[in-house]
Amino acid sequence: MKSFIAYPETSDFPIENLPYGVFSTSDNDTHRIGVAIGDQILDLSVVYYLFENEKLQQAFQEETLNRFMSLGRPIWLEARSKLQNLLSAGNTTLQSNPDLRKKIFVSQSKATMHLPVQVGDYTDFYSSIHHATNVGIMFRDKNNALFPNWKHLPVAYHGRASSVVITGTPIRRPNGQTCPVEGAAPVFGPSRLMDFELEVAFFVGGPPSKLGEPVPVKEAHEHIFGMVLMNDWSARDIQKWEYVPLGPFLAKNVGTSISPWVVTMEALEPFTVDNYKQDLTPLPYLQHSDPYNFDINLQVDIKPEKSIASTVCRSNFKYLYWTPKQQLAHHTVTGCNINPGDMMASGTISGETSDSFGSMLELCWKGTKPIQLKDGNTRKFLQDNDEVIITGYCQGDGFRVGFGSCTGKVLPALQLY
Repeated sequence: MKSFIAYPETSDFPIENLPYGVFSTSDNDTHRIGVAIGDQILDLSVVYYLFENEKLQQAFQEETLNRFMSLGRPIWLEARSKLQNLLSAGNTTLQSNPDLRKKIFVSQSKATMHLPVQVGDYTDFYSSIHHATNVGIMFRDKNNALFPNWKHLPVAYHGRASSVVITGTPIRRPNGQTCPVEGAAPVFGPSRLMDFELEVAFFVGGPPSKLGEPVPVKEAHEHIFGMVLMNDWSARDIQKWEYVPLGPFLAKNVGTSISPWVVTMEALEPFTVDNYKQDLTPLPYLQHSDPYNFDINLQVDIKPEKSIASTVCRSNFKYLYWTPKQQLAHHTVTGCNINPGDMMASGTISGETSDSFGSMLELCWKGTKPIQLKDGNTRKFLQDNDEVIITGYCQGDGFRVGFGSCTGKVLPALQLY
C-alpha cells in the first residue's frame, strides 16, 4: 500500500497501521481524535463529514474514543477502509487540496497527546508463563514455581483506573509500609525497590455487555478494539508486605502508563502467530483453536538523568500463555459486564532468556545481579529521575506497524512523616 504522505520504512505509522489517538495543539486545546500517518496526525474532528455513516461522524467529533469503540467491528472496518482510501496515493480528495491539508494535518511534534479513552475499569492479568515461573522460583522454589491454578485459568486482579496515565507523565516514587527485616515490625517511608513491568493492554469495544451474560470465547474478538503498550509501575517492597492474602494494592496503584496510539486488531492481524502451546487442555469456556497471538517486538530502555539510554530488555508478545480472547472470556464467565473503554492488560511479558525478562525484579534476580548500563553505572531497581522507555512494533515486508513509545520518569518521593 502507498500513501501520499511520505515516511520511511522504519516509521511506526504507515498506511497499514492507522492507529487512533486523542490530541490537542497549542492553538487549540480541545481534545480531538486523530489518526497517525507517518509523522503527521489526520484530525478527524475536521474531516468527519467525509464519512457517510452518521454514527461515525458523531463519534469522530467526541473528545475520547469511547463512542467510536462502542459502534462495533463492522463500523470499525468501515472507518479503516475509508481512511486507507483517503490517505492512499491514488486518492486526490485530500492530496490535491493544499488549503484543506493545512487544516487537517498536524505534525506529531507539535501535538500534545492525551488518554485516548475514558478508562472505566482496568484489569491486569498474569499471563506470561516465563514471568510467573521466574517469580515463583524466586519466592518459593523451582518445583513449585507455578500455583496449581495457573495453567487452568488466566490469573488477574482488578487495578485502579484513575491512575492510568498517558506516556510522558512522571511517576512519583510512593511512600508506604515495608518490612525490610523479615519478622520485624514494618516501617514507613519511600519504596526502595521501584520497578517497571513491560506489558501490552487491549481496550474493550462493541456495545456494553449485560450484567449476568458472559462473553463466549468465540465472540470475544468482537469486543477487542485494539492495543497499547503499558508500564505497570510496581513498588516491590510495598507489594511484598501487603500482598498476602488479597494481592497487589498500593504497590500498583501508584501509576500505570500507556502509549498514546491505539493500534487496531485489524492492523495487527497480518502478524498473527500460533497461540502458545498450553500444557493442559483448558476447560471448554476457554478453548479456541484459531490463532490469536501476535508477533510484537518489545523493548525496554532505561535512561538515567543527564545520561544515555541503555536497552535492558527485548521481549515479544508471542510469549504469552493465555490469549486476549481467553482473558476476556474468563473475565466475563461469571456474568461480569464490560463497557467500551475498559482496559485489560497482559501482565509482565517475559521471554525465555535472561535478556528478555520484562521487569527489574527478574533482570536483576531479586537484586542479586545488577544490570550494567552504557554510562558505566549499574541498576538493581529504578533510581530517582530514571526514565523508562518502552517501544514495540511488528515487522512487515518493507514496513512496520508500531505503537510509538510509552515513557515515564521516576520522581523522588514526597517527604511525609
